[in-house]
Amino acid sequence: MRLLLVEDDNHVAAALSAVLSRHGFDVTHARSGEEALQALLPDTGAPFGVVLLDLGLPDQDGFEVCGRIRKRTATPVIMVTARSDVRSRIHGLNLGADDYVVKPYDTMELLARIHAVSRRTVPADPAPPAEEPVAGPQPPLRLGPVTIELPTRQVLVDGAAVSLTRKEFDLLALLAQRPGVVFRREQIISQVWRTSWEGTGRTLEVHIASLRSKLRMPALIETVRGVGYRLVVPSP
Repeated sequence: MRLLLVEDDNHVAAALSAVLSRHGFDVTHARSGEEALQALLPDTGAPFGVVLLDLGLPDQDGFEVCGRIRKRTATPVIMVTARSDVRSRIHGLNLGADDYVVKPYDTMELLARIHAVSRRTVPADPAPPAEEPVAGPQPPLRLGPVTIELPTRQVLVDGAAVSLTRKEFDLLALLAQRPGVVFRREQIISQVWRTSWEGTGRTLEVHIASLRSKLRMPALIETVRGVGYRLVVPSP
């Protein structure tokens, strides 16, 4: 798999590149945000499977680079940074990052996260088999003031559109299809992140917090301590 490592510290990049290469990755090193964006142009060879993105870059902030990457490609992005506060995590995920790893990290953990995001990547616009019949339109899910359009992946609150990341929408749609039912944490991680790796648990918490904030309905998703989460239908 081709991997783009965006890291301005040459010593860190050299050490990490050596480890990644030993595990079968073809690593391209970009030292700035602009180098990374140039490397992702479609005429630069085979597509990258994953981007490891440091936030402290010399020419522009890594958050800005992530936003620009997401506008031009669906390649999974893992932010690798020393910024450990929840606000930075939420901001990164809202910009479209698929995962967020805090330095210092365990190398085997980073490798596990790389494999996890690459496994759940779906090719863009896959063509359906010609022999399959076209399914009828799916009715929207209506939960009080919240409307979820599954085919268009659109969410409305009181008629106003709410912008969600891919994983935020997948998480909300999963809970909304069985309101009142408690989903275990491991069940959510398996169905939304397509992995059983326990390290995804923190990412789940960040996504739940972001959903509550974006929907402006903190009580919509209830935490069931020691078990998981459920969606509570608002009273009329």
